[in-house]
Amino acid sequence: MSQRTLNDAHVLEYDTPPCGALTRPNDSVCWRVWAPQANSVTLVLPDPPDGRSRTIPMQAERDGYFIHVESHVADGQPYAFRLDDGPERPDPASRRQPHGIHKPSAVIRLEDFPWAEGDWPGIRREQLVIYELHVGTFTPEGTFDAVIDRLESLREMGITAVELMPVGQFPGDRGWGYDGVHLYAVQESYGGPRGLQRLIDTAHRIGLAVILDVVYNHLGPEGSYLSEFGPYFTDRYQTPWGAAINFDDAGSDAVRAFVIDNVRHWVRDFHVDGLRLDAVHAIYDTSPRHILREIKEAADDEAARLGRPVHVIAESNLNDVRLLDRTELGGYGLGAQWSDDFHHAVHAILTGERQSYYLDFGCVDQLVKALNETFVFDGTYSEFRGRRHGAPAGSHPGSRFVISIQNHDQIGNRAAGDRFGQLLNPAQQRVAAGLLLLAPYIPLIFMGDEYGETRPFPFFSSFLDPQIALSASEGRRREFAGSEWPELVPDPQAVATFESAKLSWSWPDGSPQAGLRKLYYDLLTLRRFRLPLREFNEHSARRLERGGEKRDVIRLQRHASNDGTVVEVVVLFNISGQEQEIPQPELPPLGLLLSSESAYYGGARTSETPSGVLLPFEFQVFGPSLATSLATSPGAA
Repeated sequence: MSQRTLNDAHVLEYDTPPCGALTRPNDSVCWRVWAPQANSVTLVLPDPPDGRSRTIPMQAERDGYFIHVESHVADGQPYAFRLDDGPERPDPASRRQPHGIHKPSAVIRLEDFPWAEGDWPGIRREQLVIYELHVGTFTPEGTFDAVIDRLESLREMGITAVELMPVGQFPGDRGWGYDGVHLYAVQESYGGPRGLQRLIDTAHRIGLAVILDVVYNHLGPEGSYLSEFGPYFTDRYQTPWGAAINFDDAGSDAVRAFVIDNVRHWVRDFHVDGLRLDAVHAIYDTSPRHILREIKEAADDEAARLGRPVHVIAESNLNDVRLLDRTELGGYGLGAQWSDDFHHAVHAILTGERQSYYLDFGCVDQLVKALNETFVFDGTYSEFRGRRHGAPAGSHPGSRFVISIQNHDQIGNRAAGDRFGQLLNPAQQRVAAGLLLLAPYIPLIFMGDEYGETRPFPFFSSFLDPQIALSASEGRRREFAGSEWPELVPDPQAVATFESAKLSWSWPDGSPQAGLRKLYYDLLTLRRFRLPLREFNEHSARRLERGGEKRDVIRLQRHASNDGTVVEVVVLFNISGQEQEIPQPELPPLGLLLSSESAYYGGARTSETPSGVLLPFEFQVFGPSLATSLATSPGAA
């Protein structure tokens, strides 16, 4: 921080340069590190051929920064820092950790990657259909290059954006990514930074966006040396996973700059199309300009340079649209946020579970409210919390909210990591898919859901420190010790737990999995070609009644104006395990476009089934005819 004088008033300038091994023209490198707690910093440059190292005292700059510039530095040059002649430590802003979290960092010239994406325009928020995947378990190989081989299949199904669970370097080679300790370095076992660049470049060339899950609320318990360098953490707050990042305490200017530059790093050097911010309710900042606002502004700045949209999406359980509100209204201006209420409402109804936060859910009327008003808890009393929770979504359209019926948390935080493919019958899985993809929000599909994957997705890790590894295993058992399923909890450190999560990527002809995948394909085709399904404001849902008695049938109506003519799509959802007769006045005067219980999808509807009856967990889509391949598919009438 520096001072200058303007009209006899002292004005503070916050000039926090980026850190790391910053590559420059002519093979030169500028090493910069923020270490305000050190009196001196030594740059260590190992020389692998003879095993010796050069040690170079770094020059002190203002505000605790140290710097050294050297020319003719080879790509891949290992390096480390010593603080006051202490042990060697990797760079807090390392761009590459070729030998894991504890070993020296390495120089990499990210700008040398030969991008071939052409004039990639990006994907508008309203067009997002997000597919969340874990790189290590999406394929048998568990690498970025192996993901590339499956991108075309996702695009053909109707996915428009792939969301990668965190890829920052974490301990070992098995983990969810939320225990990462190197925010800038890409996990080597996945293929490192070049592998990620290849994946994104290929995705753009075939028309897919890539969103990256990033963690700015905590760091993992092993291999985080940041506290030795400076006040990166604060004791003012605690997260469920450890010390909170210091965004508003003494020394926080450089910490904020560290995170903001990380945002720019992903967009500038890797061309990501969006960032999913993990658990923003655990990001604590009382500053006048909240760090979330600065993250969005940094992403917007880099997006303007690239000439394409970059989406900043928050994961939050607060049901608070200040995340989305314009900054002049006191908000943070983020692009979108998750809405867990939709997931909880669907899950509780279809599974019958009422433990933990599902205690608050299980009523069909709540699902109707989620379709109409986004948040079920919008200032209403939550029995699970013992208090009122949330606030209304207000005028924000559905394109500002991401919903799911499964995601890594909701599966992996179960005792056995079991999925809908194990919990629900095929008809229930189909109606869940219809609710997700026909609702007026941005859908997120967790990998494998599109064909009813039956392999679990449990929590897994590969901590190297024996004590931390033991704590992870015992902690997981303690978490479910009082539950109905303590014996089902797999050891997160076991290789078998990780292997069990790898997708089967299989939907044999004639199987329920094949039928479900066809349904996903057709529903996503409907979203693309039906104007009302691309309109996020004009919709209404209600629960049908007969003789004053509520039925477990939801009527969702979505409409849009086309050249002055109102176009409608109406969906009838049977949210029960019994047949439901639909009163004639409630049947839409439109053609039947799709029945989830068609034999084409593996359903039970036959030519003898009455047209005015919904089979158990059946949904039907009605709308004007459209000359597309879908209109004549075996799943449509």
